[in-house]
Amino acid sequence: MKPMDPQDAADVRQRLSVDEIMGRIEDLILRGDYGPGARLPEQVLADTLGIGRGPLREAIRTLEGRRLLERVPHAGVRVADLSVEDMDQILTVRESLEGMASRLAAEYMTLPEVRRLRAITSGLENLGSRDMEAVFKVDSDQDFHRTIVLGSRNKWITNLLCRDLYTLLRLCRMRSGQLRRDMTHIHQEHHAIVDCIERRDPDGAERLMRAHVRQSRERLLAAVARGQTPQGV
Repeated sequence: MKPMDPQDAADVRQRLSVDEIMGRIEDLILRGDYGPGARLPEQVLADTLGIGRGPLREAIRTLEGRRLLERVPHAGVRVADLSVEDMDQILTVRESLEGMASRLAAEYMTLPEVRRLRAITSGLENLGSRDMEAVFKVDSDQDFHRTIVLGSRNKWITNLLCRDLYTLLRLCRMRSGQLRRDMTHIHQEHHAIVDCIERRDPDGAERLMRAHVRQSRERLLAAVARGQTPQGV
């Protein structure tokens, strides 16, 4: 195998470094350290993360491209503050893409993958019985929706949902999760979707996932319209 050019190796290290920085910024946002509309002072952030300004700026530019951050003239970089219209449109896209992902997952997920999905579903149900908001803050490898998307084997859907829109979708879902409601039917819907995937029912999996996402969107938008904005979001 031909040795990697030194410059190419440096680029790979830089790319990995920037990806890690992006992940840490996203974690800070999802954790609530920087809420919607909050300013991100570059030097403070660089000091907090223990990194240089160069890689930080590249990470910020990438997150700007994903609409998680926005640059405001004379004010610097801020966390995106999603409007009701933004959330409506993002979650409408999510309904369509996750519905298709569920259809494909019913065709392509292996039995071990389905068993892992079932375990994740049960784990979220147990977690939700103790802390409802924690369900919406789980690590990505325990994310019910992300696991189904990966199981679709469709790289385009996966890139859109798990990379370009992932953090924005989690922010919407967390906002929805902070509304007071009984989680029992949410977990029942999750199990029903897994049932369809397990018995290789693409039509049922897509139909149930689309309904699940659509109802979540409608609850969130109705609550926001009533002025029921969750604290700290």
